[in-house]
Amino acid sequence: MYKFIKRFFDILLSLLALVLLLPVFLPIILLLLLTGEHEVFFRQERVGYKNSIFLIWKFATMLKNSPNMGHGDVTVRKDPRITPVGRFLRQSKFNELPQLINILTGDMSFVGPRPLMKVGFDRYSDEMRGKVYNVRPGLTGIGSIVFRDEELIITRSQLPPHECYRDVILPYKGALEVWYQQHQGLYTDFMILFLTAWYVAFPHSGLVYKVFPSLPKRTF
Repeated sequence: MYKFIKRFFDILLSLLALVLLLPVFLPIILLLLLTGEHEVFFRQERVGYKNSIFLIWKFATMLKNSPNMGHGDVTVRKDPRITPVGRFLRQSKFNELPQLINILTGDMSFVGPRPLMKVGFDRYSDEMRGKVYNVRPGLTGIGSIVFRDEELIITRSQLPPHECYRDVILPYKGALEVWYQQHQGLYTDFMILFLTAWYVAFPHSGLVYKVFPSLPKRTF
């Protein structure tokens, strides 16, 4: 019943959001057409439900050749590959809004593990690769909240960016996504949506651990 209700609300709310956000989409589209590399949307293969591959929608925020520049698939704070408009879109999370299309088509849900690129997914252990996407990936999720400062963690780490992501961040992210699947339900999903909005306004808050006291604590 939970899965049926969740899918029903995914369809209903994504349709409603796409209509209501049209006044937000139009100026962003115009701004992207007039700046940077004049690209509006960025589509990329990601790992989704039951490890299937789908194309994710985002507003373009980086240079076209960014995968072959800098740190490749790992983004650091003040990454020079990010365009000025793209920096605002990423900080505000507006760049993720086109994923409402993915939610409507059933590739994603509003809440779930964030969909990784194949190269990032392959860094998980064999055991974790079999667990993470037993639910649909989400526009937001517990990992997105806890790791809102991921780029800063990677930048400040004494490890090379790829090692920091693989050895420090990814194992904990995997534990968070397993926690979500063990505690998923309408209340959990609603609170994750609320906390996503809360952390946009209060990025340094510790509220997530008060709302979910059983959540594995971050130690770095």
